[in-house]
Amino acid sequence: MNIWEDIIKHEKQQDYYKKLETIIDEKYETTTVFPPKEKIFYAFSQTPLDNLKVVILGQDPYHGANQAQGLAFSTPKEMKNPPSMANILKEIQSDLQRPSSCDDGDLTPCANDGVLLLNTILTVEQAKPKSHEKLGWEIFTDNIIKYISNNCSNIVFILWGAPSIKKTKLIDESKHHILTSPHPSPLSSYRGFFGCKHFSKTNEILNSIGKKQINW
Repeated sequence: MNIWEDIIKHEKQQDYYKKLETIIDEKYETTTVFPPKEKIFYAFSQTPLDNLKVVILGQDPYHGANQAQGLAFSTPKEMKNPPSMANILKEIQSDLQRPSSCDDGDLTPCANDGVLLLNTILTVEQAKPKSHEKLGWEIFTDNIIKYISNNCSNIVFILWGAPSIKKTKLIDESKHHILTSPHPSPLSSYRGFFGCKHFSKTNEILNSIGKKQINW
C-alpha cells in the first residue's frame, strides 16, 4: 500500500488536485455523495501495486444509496446486484462454466487477488450519474493509468465501453495486454459484452506469463 500512498500523496500536491479537493469537500458537506468519503481510495487499499495483475476501468460510482463501496462495479454483499453487476456475473458463469466466486456482487475477493477495480471518476452525487465529471478526477485516474503503464509490465487492462476504451491511448501496448468490449450495462451488453470471455482470456494471459490466475 505504501507505493500507492506515495503516488496519491504526489497527486494531492498538484494544483489540479488542490482545486478538486476543495470542490469535493464542499460537495460532501452540501449534498449526498457516494461512496463514503473514507472509501474514495478504497480500490488502492485492496490491491497493492506489487500484487497488481489486472485493471478493470469503470466510469463513476453507483449513485444509489449504499451501493458504492469504492470498487468499480462492485457492491456490498447485502445489496441487490445492479444490472451491470448482474451481467458481469452472467458472463463469468457462461465463460467459466461455474458461478462467480463473487456471486453476491462484492468483488473484494477479486481486488485482493490482484484486480484493481478503478472508476475513472471517483465520486458521484446521489441520483445524478456523471455529476462529478470534469471536476479533476479524470486527471487523477489518467495519471494512475499512466503510472501503471510506465512502471509495471504484463498488466491485463479490461476496458468495457467507449469511455474506458478511449484510455487505450494511455497504455503502452508493447508492455501490456488490452481487452475491450461493449459495456456490461443492459443498454449495450448484447452488442458484444456477452460472449467476450474476458475472464478466461485474462487467466490464459496470466498463465502464459507465469502469474497466478484470478479466482473470478
